[in-house]
Amino acid sequence: MLAVRLRFEFERDAFAFPNELVWEYHFDEATGATAARRRVPAPDYALRCFVLIRAARQFLYHARFDPATPPVPDDVCRRQIRAVLTRNPRRPSPAGERIVIPGYAGLREMSVARAPLLKRECGGAWRSYVLRSHWHIVVPVSRSHQDRTARELLESVRHDRAPIVHLLRFPSLTINHGMVVFDARSTVTGVVFSAYDPNEPARPAKTPGPPGRSGLDYRLFRGGHDRPRSIPVEEDEPTCPITSPPA
Repeated sequence: MLAVRLRFEFERDAFAFPNELVWEYHFDEATGATAARRRVPAPDYALRCFVLIRAARQFLYHARFDPATPPVPDDVCRRQIRAVLTRNPRRPSPAGERIVIPGYAGLREMSVARAPLLKRECGGAWRSYVLRSHWHIVVPVSRSHQDRTARELLESVRHDRAPIVHLLRFPSLTINHGMVVFDARSTVTGVVFSAYDPNEPARPAKTPGPPGRSGLDYRLFRGGHDRPRSIPVEEDEPTCPITSPPA
């Protein structure tokens, strides 16, 4: 039976391999200070956070996995990957028009077996820099804007969508990162979002929504055709994977 996905499921729809960091970051929970040093040896697959989140949503929107049939040879698999990655990352294909990928239950399983092929076909690091959404970083945002966006993201994931968000720190840009939000829950202090962080594919990232206090150091921008939206992420949450800035 074909595996038809209704929503982003972390254990099925995320890549198994990480976007590696060029720098190692160490957080001092007592002082809030951050120290960084370049990784040695240098990573083989880095600077591709936006590459991976875009591709993950394209597979979610345009692929249909069939684990009951054998995997295809590399040349056929390459054509299937390219067919998925040329489609619109913002609009799902109708069920009958999705690319059928045999041999795997989902993208995570496929990316274990076909990691080198997927890494080559998803694109180079330059794709993380040449993004039309990057102009958003210079747009001032208000607290009410942040609160409204948190509500809209909460509504989006409740309807089984998978919004892409842009996490940054401006103007220093010590953080410039992307994630796929797939779940959220309301709390007495705000909203906690669960996201696929390509830097940490082993577990979902958990990030708070509007914290209800002043001082916005991190901002999340939702990707797509809408105007810029943002959600603050607390600087004093070093245990949250998304606060580990990618190089």
